Amino acid sequence: MNTRQRMQAMRSTSQTAPVGMAMRSAQPASRLPSWPQRPSFCPPGMQADSSGECVSSLCVPHAHPLVDQAQNAYLAEYEREVRARFDAIVPTLKEIAALQHEADFEARAQGIARERLGFELPQSVLADAWITTLDMRKLYGFGVLQTFRQLANAAAAKEHNGNGEAEAMLRFFIECGFHEVDVSACADGRLKGLLQYILRLPKQAVPRHKSYAGTLFDVEANVKQWTETELRRFREGVPTYADAGTRYLKIAVYHYSGSDPQHEGCAAHGSDDRKAAQAALDRLDAFGTAIENGFCCGASVATLLIGVDTDNDAIKLHLPDAQGETCLDCYVDNMALYQATADCSAIDARRMLAASIDDAARAHGRSAPQAGMRRLIERLLVNNLSQIDYVCANHRGRYADIGHAERFISIGDGFEEVHLRNLAYFGHMYTVEEGAADMDVGIRIFTGLNVARGLPVPVAIHYRYDSQVPGSRERSVERCRRVKAAIESRYPALVKEGLLYCGMSVQPKLPGSQLEAVEENNNARGH
Repeated sequence: MNTRQRMQAMRSTSQTAPVGMAMRSAQPASRLPSWPQRPSFCPPGMQADSSGECVSSLCVPHAHPLVDQAQNAYLAEYEREVRARFDAIVPTLKEIAALQHEADFEARAQGIARERLGFELPQSVLADAWITTLDMRKLYGFGVLQTFRQLANAAAAKEHNGNGEAEAMLRFFIECGFHEVDVSACADGRLKGLLQYILRLPKQAVPRHKSYAGTLFDVEANVKQWTETELRRFREGVPTYADAGTRYLKIAVYHYSGSDPQHEGCAAHGSDDRKAAQAALDRLDAFGTAIENGFCCGASVATLLIGVDTDNDAIKLHLPDAQGETCLDCYVDNMALYQATADCSAIDARRMLAASIDDAARAHGRSAPQAGMRRLIERLLVNNLSQIDYVCANHRGRYADIGHAERFISIGDGFEEVHLRNLAYFGHMYTVEEGAADMDVGIRIFTGLNVARGLPVPVAIHYRYDSQVPGSRERSVERCRRVKAAIESRYPALVKEGLLYCGMSVQPKLPGSQLEAVEENNNARGH
């Protein structure tokens, strides 16, 4: 039994509350909110109504001392822009539908689409409208996926603007002792804004970030990625030399719902918070053990476990001890920290943040994290304070859509360009057979979101290719078509009713590259 396995056997199973958890007084029965088990918390500077809800019209601006207000303003504008683009689809199509029997219908429809949506609709669909009726389901599916492609391509074109921030973050990671940061989160759409919003990390600084149902990432695939990273260090000295003393950091992110924990948590674990956390930790331990057992010369990795309350994006950061071992019950609750430091000076707030780490470790009889890990943890906590404040200012302290409200299903390699809560449900797969369970979950979610309203389920099938490898693009295109055919075969009833719309695209792996739409006739064109 190696060290990691012995520590797993000794891991505490106590249910002790974390140090720093704010005590909340019970509400009178007449004031209990309609949301089950919702904490009675109104953000600092805001006023609540009789039910405990924050009332935006009464809110008084309050600046937390450690919050990046400029970044919050930028992200708020970005969120409004993205949501407005998607929200324009249905009203635009309704207007177009009302014109389908007009003599100049096709020209007028395209003019409205260009003006309101920024792109033209499929000409063949418009041209066929006089025969029967306009296929609104096909237009809706096309509109959703085309809107996303335009947003993704616009973001890719601007990617170089964030290189300075990304390089600074990469230097910070190395100073903390980590030459590579690899993040795996749950596929739930509520975590789609994990990097850009919740953790405030430049995506260029975290090139390895993938989503898996229940945070159950593929251990073998991750070992392969670790091997590729270490080989590059040995051969090229990038990003550090092999003898630099830095390590590969693997972060796993699970989620839960603070206000409705039994229904709106992680579906893959039956909305059981502890099962979700334990499953993610087990994968981290398996990954670390695989590296230790499979490679010589003291090969090891660092691991970090983070929980996200998807009601308000507050994180629960589980503290590894000085040896890198993690206990589920030893963590810092960042919402409690936000409440405790909201009225402090910046100096006092940082002092309390650092103290919360020591207090949590001490309360569980554990050593504090190693210095570099501790520095990273403090940075992540500070970053997330800005996101908590963001939700307070823009969503009255808690999202209205605490459950699923995704726009489409993303299948394949996923999209790195656009990060926004509830944008897409993600299924990472190369064949439908291996991802059938995840796909079924996605279809079940959209049966409630779309099919029940007569709208189709938009499915974006997307794979990346290496332009330096001969035939890579052609194989990715073929994979798109193969997966699309398999999806349509799996859900024939939806296809028959026009309630499943699949769009395909490929993209070079080179940062800043554009998405290329894959057509049915074996030709691809950029959008």
